[in-house]
Amino acid sequence: MAVHVTSKTIYFLVFLALMVLTALTVWVAFYDLGPWSDIVAMAIAVTKATLVVLFFMHVYHATRLTKLVVVAGFFWLLILFVFTLNDYFTRDTFLGVLGK
Repeated sequence: MAVHVTSKTIYFLVFLALMVLTALTVWVAFYDLGPWSDIVAMAIAVTKATLVVLFFMHVYHATRLTKLVVVAGFFWLLILFVFTLNDYFTRDTFLGVLGK
């Protein structure tokens, strides 16, 4: 099996991007964006996580099976979030039916 070697320049650029995104996270935290605060913070966090998974976990140059496993893992995480949020958002409705 051929092994792909990523250059140090790519690692440095990814590290630089992560540092810029971290500074952006801190900068955005000082401003009140209303309901957009959480969305912007999550967008930055997802971008940083994607960079880490792709380059530092070597998924970018991995086989299709490895990429499928990563996507399946994120799909499973999405399912867990959906069920948790479904439970969280329907608690008042359920408790209201019981009369509490």
